[in-house]
Amino acid sequence: MKPTELVGASAGPTFTITFDGRQLEALPGQSVAAVLWSAGILSWRTTRGGGRPRGAFCGIGQCYDCLATVNGAPNRRACLVTARPGDTVTTQEEDGHAGFED
Repeated sequence: MKPTELVGASAGPTFTITFDGRQLEALPGQSVAAVLWSAGILSWRTTRGGGRPRGAFCGIGQCYDCLATVNGAPNRRACLVTARPGDTVTTQEEDGHAGFED
């Protein structure tokens, strides 16, 4: 039995978001992190020191490992941002402040 059957839920129609130019299918209510996980994408940020890959760690918005650029806005916690039709998500590199004035 599927989890949605257990709670009597039914998913709405799917829609697409774009991640680094790749079209991904999403369900209503999914976080950006959940959409990425569903597509097998486990990292979407690199660290300042060394460029190491990062993705979701805590899943509740406390650790900031899941930062992504969503619709041009950097430093968005992918585990807290609800995916919307047409969203454009890109890998965030380093501190996410490129182009910001000091």
